[in-house]
Amino acid sequence: MATLAPDIILTPAAAARVAAIAARQNKPAILRLSVEGGGCSGFQYRFGFADAPEPADLIAETDGVRLVVDDISLDLVRGASVDYVESLGGASFKVENPNAASGCGCGTSFSV
Repeated sequence: MATLAPDIILTPAAAARVAAIAARQNKPAILRLSVEGGGCSGFQYRFGFADAPEPADLIAETDGVRLVVDDISLDLVRGASVDYVESLGGASFKVENPNAASGCGCGTSFSV
């Protein structure tokens, strides 16, 4: 059964962006964050939309938008926040992860 997770935060800016994208694509406002092996630093973040949470997912909710994280990935992102940032270089979801010992310039790869 999915549980609410105070272990990870979805910022209001990220929630607003997810809601806008989901509405355009006629999908539920559920963003999945997972961590996979690879990338230039050892692990990489993956984002995608989900139709529904999986039974073992942990859920963070902000403004009616849900962020779901599987229990294995949660061990690597516990305490993190997911934000949406716009800059001269572009716009993207950004993970502020207190568990990351280092990262790389792409912003999607990290090591612990």
